[in-house]
Amino acid sequence: MASLPSKRLVFREKQRVECESCELEDPGPGEVLVRVGHSLMSTGTENIVFNQLYAPGTHWDHWVKFPFYPGYAAAGVVAAVGEGVESPQPGERVAVRCPHGAHALVKAESCYPVPDSVPLEQAVWFALAKIAFQGRCAAEYRAGDDVAVIGAGPIGQMSLRWARANGAARVVVIDPVPERERFAQAGGAHAYFAAPADKAKPGVEAALGGLPRVVVDSTGHAAVFAAALGLAAQKGHVVVLGDTGHPAEQHLTSDVIMKGLTIAGAHDGTKFTGWDEPSAVRYFFQLVEDGRFPLGELNTHRFGPGEAAEAYATANRERAQTMGLIFDWNE
Repeated sequence: MASLPSKRLVFREKQRVECESCELEDPGPGEVLVRVGHSLMSTGTENIVFNQLYAPGTHWDHWVKFPFYPGYAAAGVVAAVGEGVESPQPGERVAVRCPHGAHALVKAESCYPVPDSVPLEQAVWFALAKIAFQGRCAAEYRAGDDVAVIGAGPIGQMSLRWARANGAARVVVIDPVPERERFAQAGGAHAYFAAPADKAKPGVEAALGGLPRVVVDSTGHAAVFAAALGLAAQKGHVVVLGDTGHPAEQHLTSDVIMKGLTIAGAHDGTKFTGWDEPSAVRYFFQLVEDGRFPLGELNTHRFGPGEAAEAYATANRERAQTMGLIFDWNE
């Protein structure tokens, strides 16, 4: 079999990223070779790994081993297919779960068609949208719900859009970074509170005339969990979607008992009856096509693969000014 020269990103050790050369074989039976156009940094997950911001004994500690190949959201064009693959075919545009790299060799069933009307640099949001979709399922939205999303980073932006697309009447977003308000407003937020979660309750009550039935903690910051419990209405539903590296620092409050709250955890690997990943991704792209899941302007920074060190430095140094950090593999 022939070998294809390619490039990919690798974390050699804590806070050290490189773009390395590699080689891929031709696709085997049932496999697809994708020429990646763009990949999206998962700023939460990848920077927890990059900076080793997790406690010993957590699932992070068991998962992360250096060298580590970051990334899981890419989109590109099928370059070749292996024996027995009927779909997709060469030339078709697909979204794939793969680390940051110029090519991806994946199973055919792991390729998700990208509609012609959706730019590939927007299609890369499919993976973060699927994670937030798990929160949408856990939230069990009802028509007319009031919802609070804590955190206006990438997962929070996806959570806001799922709530709006699935029947929520009003969604308020809480994040201490004022620069993120414009992204929330574009996603349909009823109100935005540029404040820490534990200071936002009076504003939320005033904006909604009470507390929301559903609160989504998308932050991954352990201290936010207690504030999320305080923001939920009686018999409310709190969804923990952000994956903290320090779960032992998340604490219950008396709100759980006094208000009869339900707490649901959700993330990428959570399974919900009736929805597999292909179905969720297909639904996401349908909403994007219909204009009910706006993605425009979410990508704020673009880097070539040779600029990987600066990309992660930017994500850490200028977190408040970043949203979608895209690697462009077309160079």
